[in-house]
Amino acid sequence: MIPGGLRAAVEARLGRILDAQPVGGGSINHAARVRTADGPVFIKYHPRSPAGMFAAEARGLDALRRAAAGLVVPRVLARADAQEGVPAWLALEWLEPAVADEERLGRGLAALHRTPVSGWGWEEANFIGSLPQANDAEPSWAAFWRLRRMEPQLKLARRSGRLPATENEWARLLDLLPGLLAAAEDDGPSLLHGDLWSGNVLATAAGPALIDPAVYRGHREVDLAMAELFGGVGARFRAAYREAWPLAPGYAERRAVYQLYYLLAHVNLFGGGYVPQTASVLRTVS
Repeated sequence: MIPGGLRAAVEARLGRILDAQPVGGGSINHAARVRTADGPVFIKYHPRSPAGMFAAEARGLDALRRAAAGLVVPRVLARADAQEGVPAWLALEWLEPAVADEERLGRGLAALHRTPVSGWGWEEANFIGSLPQANDAEPSWAAFWRLRRMEPQLKLARRSGRLPATENEWARLLDLLPGLLAAAEDDGPSLLHGDLWSGNVLATAAGPALIDPAVYRGHREVDLAMAELFGGVGARFRAAYREAWPLAPGYAERRAVYQLYYLLAHVNLFGGGYVPQTASVLRTVS
């Protein structure tokens, strides 16, 4: 379960591993629950991870921990970049599973989004899955979404020959972004998880927990759009969030714009199976 070189590296930092069990649910990294003398620990590793992937994740988790009142974010225990014979790895505190509390998740996410921040972007680039995610600041949200989110994914899809729909349809959408995303300027920026699909929210004994972030400062509805993309959240989550912080009119159209980023990332990460869904969503807004 744990490669020999990785086992030695983890034990050098966290103590002897007594046993290890695989943990499922992710689609990019390998993961395990390892038991040490001090208790269980969550380990994730990737044999060919992009340089800096786990370092950026660790800093994102730390940023969320400082801001996420009402939600749980696991503590980073240790990490290391890849070395010869040893993959890059990240160790987090183990969170015991429990029954989901969608209302608490909705309220907690709204509180996270209300954390005072300024500017669109982040201090460093990070990753969406294993794909690079640029976070250079832009003066407007529409410019940020176009230049730092949509255009890089479109470039990758063109390069692979898997661009959904036509160039004209994408160009029309990009030209419409300032009007479509105007409500973001009224809301202002929020600290985002950045990849809030259901697999990155854990029901734990301490409460709803956020894992695997792609943190930056952006429009709060991005997290909601991703949470709703693959049907992973329920009505109680949505109602609790909206009660805490109502959404401006036009959310359904903005949701589609935000979901297109994640759908394009899925096209680029996992292949053409996501092309028809991406093209269908595009045609609802362009």
